[in-house]
Amino acid sequence: MQATQRLSSTGQSIWLDNITRDLLLTGTLAQYVQDLSVVGLTSNPTIFDKALRHGTSYDASLRSGVRGRASLEDLFFQLALEDITRAADLFRPVYERTAGVDGWVSLEVSPLLASDAQSTLAQAKEQYSRANRPNLFIKIPGTPEGLAAIEEAIFSGIPINVTLLFSASQYRAAAESWLRGVERRIEAGLNPNIASVASLFVSRWDVAVSGKVPAALENKLGIAVAHDCYKAYSQLLASARWQRAFNAGARPQRLLFASTGTKDPKASKTLYVQKLIAPLTVNTMPEETLHALAAQQDVAAELDPEGGDSSGVLSAFIRSGVDLEALGRRLQEEGAAGFVRSWQDLLSVIASKIPVVNQERA
Repeated sequence: MQATQRLSSTGQSIWLDNITRDLLLTGTLAQYVQDLSVVGLTSNPTIFDKALRHGTSYDASLRSGVRGRASLEDLFFQLALEDITRAADLFRPVYERTAGVDGWVSLEVSPLLASDAQSTLAQAKEQYSRANRPNLFIKIPGTPEGLAAIEEAIFSGIPINVTLLFSASQYRAAAESWLRGVERRIEAGLNPNIASVASLFVSRWDVAVSGKVPAALENKLGIAVAHDCYKAYSQLLASARWQRAFNAGARPQRLLFASTGTKDPKASKTLYVQKLIAPLTVNTMPEETLHALAAQQDVAAELDPEGGDSSGVLSAFIRSGVDLEALGRRLQEEGAAGFVRSWQDLLSVIASKIPVVNQERA
């Protein structure tokens, strides 16, 4: 049994952190589902930017959109939804088999709306309705400005992938928004079973402190933060407040480990997979990481719900001069700014392709 199967048997879900039209059309994604235990997929503006930048796979759809005189943003959502709905249909048997636990795909709202909760909510509703797939997560950043939109989206019945979380405190704030939305549905007599995941970005912590801490601490911060967040997650699921919602028909908002591709070329390619195994969680992996895991034969021990030695490791970083809370805020702000840049880049790529497809049409 290869490691992807073993990991799946621990109760952790393997999702792919990538989507391209070629992955769908060549059958590669279907192969990952069949052979590598992949049961879901995530996307973001950076992923779509890379997918649109290379090749001609999207040109036919661009021509159709250009004929309809859509705006650049509308063109992007048209292209993205074509991919996302294909992927959702591919994962639909997984969604049905797991009663909605897995089989999910994710689409992000425009990061330009990050500071406008009402516009974020309106676009979340619009894209969820356009896709018309039950197994679609709409991604909303778990920034301070995004928390109100998350609560309102959950209350409105929209499945949400809370993205850009970097610390246990940020996770708790996002989980609070999600749970308030669930509790409001219970109070209103609505079905509280609205799926959600909370996506914790891991590897960027280690990139941020690389070369700035003792060698013994290299590549240990992201894992320690993830362990600390898993402890907070376990405490929430053990709380009477959550269990009351669970008893009323709600399901857990699962913790998702994101940004799990290893950035340090000297470290194992599966560092953030082997060190972050836990039931009732998700690990969304880049293709390179997925293949590296598939080449292995075994998986490591599961996380300690009490956080293991994370407190000691985090204390060591504090003693080395790392302000963890400040760094967590900076990483979230930089992540949000990075998504804005990727969004603007992909719209520029679409704009650059329009004359080409217009010329081909002529």
